[in-house]
Amino acid sequence: MEEEKHKMNKFSNMNKKLLAMMAVVVLGSAAAWAADAPKYESVEAFKDSPGYGIFTTNNVWMMLSAGLVFIMHLGFATVESGLTRSKNTVNILFKNTLIPCIGLLTYAVVGFNLMYPGSDFAGKWFGFSGFGVAVTDPVGGLTDAYNAGYTYWTDFLFQGMFAATAATIVSGAVAERIKLSSFLVFSTFFVAISYPITGMWKWGGGWLQALETPFYDFAGSTLVHSVGGWGALAGALILGPRLGKYSRDGKPLPLPGHNMPLATIGVFLLWLGWFGFNGGSVLATASVESANAVAVVFMNTNAAAAGGLIAALIVARMLFGKADLTMALNGALAGLVAITAEPSTPTPLQATLFGAIGGVLVVFAIITLDKLKIDDPVGAISVHGVCGLLGLMLVPVTNPLTDDGGASFSGQLIGAVTIFVWVFVTSLIVWGILKAVIGIRVSEQEEYEGTDMSECGMEAYPEFVGTAGSGR
Repeated sequence: MEEEKHKMNKFSNMNKKLLAMMAVVVLGSAAAWAADAPKYESVEAFKDSPGYGIFTTNNVWMMLSAGLVFIMHLGFATVESGLTRSKNTVNILFKNTLIPCIGLLTYAVVGFNLMYPGSDFAGKWFGFSGFGVAVTDPVGGLTDAYNAGYTYWTDFLFQGMFAATAATIVSGAVAERIKLSSFLVFSTFFVAISYPITGMWKWGGGWLQALETPFYDFAGSTLVHSVGGWGALAGALILGPRLGKYSRDGKPLPLPGHNMPLATIGVFLLWLGWFGFNGGSVLATASVESANAVAVVFMNTNAAAAGGLIAALIVARMLFGKADLTMALNGALAGLVAITAEPSTPTPLQATLFGAIGGVLVVFAIITLDKLKIDDPVGAISVHGVCGLLGLMLVPVTNPLTDDGGASFSGQLIGAVTIFVWVFVTSLIVWGILKAVIGIRVSEQEEYEGTDMSECGMEAYPEFVGTAGSGR
């Protein structure tokens, strides 16, 4: 029988009842697998079991959470569209529409079984249990014999949404000058190979899970967001800045986005989706203890976003003398990314503070990358890469290593450095190969006129009359 394919999150320093409940679930599930025997004669027999109601409630919650994470793709599409120029809007919407399609399909064919290869690869760096996804044993895959909280298909759907999110992060950093075809090839590699391997290291029972000094990432500050951020950094470096982004003396010039309402809507959609991203990672909600755990995660997720937005607004006001909406919006996202590594143990005040630190950091990160001539039109590298690393290193502050679990700074640092090296180097190689073989950047004329017409043959706002290349 296969090993459970689910994230191995530990809740340290939480309610003792929750710990006891999870211990019973894990031990009971492990015993069932060890016996290598059917837990029920049939799915119908499972419906008559005492655990059927709890399982069904948890499974519905996981499916709803997957739906919330799916909504985040619309958020990414509208944020990226709003923060870039109108002449590239169709191209950006096209990328963000295709990513979840490519992501889920490639994750089904290869990624899921790379990320969760089974117990034969426990503690390893790499594993693979075969191509495709399928339930060959209804009892083993569609009842609590698979997992106490969800079915095999729910597990795949939830994890697949996370995988597609990682590729979406890359899109913003390479916007307005990337070839659509090259980006889609890179996204296929990213979701099929790069993201699943780092995910396997922790959530699939790999070497990070087996560290003596534990590595901990509750919902993916690093395993999802920093992974996307480091892939985006590699792409931005290979691709180079947009035309007109820097003056002859190297000074960064503003290339303002065309639609702040669209960008704001996108942030609110992402904020909403984050409740499923973090809350769903509790993996249960049917008991009093798990429902309270979800409530705590919701509260801290929201508090971190608020803290990040306000802090970014204050810092931007101090630096620029204006209330910069784009910095404030990125501050909210920075707070959300930072709390994702551990939203279950901070107090609401601590969560607000962690989000505020993220909000301050993202402003300075965006400014620093601009000075280094790393052109990131939407701030994706700063929000997801830099603040994902921040969130990872904040985990031991509220969830220190004890006999019951938790995290250590050394374990977090080992994981962060290894993940960065793997993702950044492999992404550089893939971007480099694509550049040499098919090219990754549109021509200067196409970039000047906008990628909407050259790549997609249509404009987002055809009724608006402007001059080609005017920056509209």
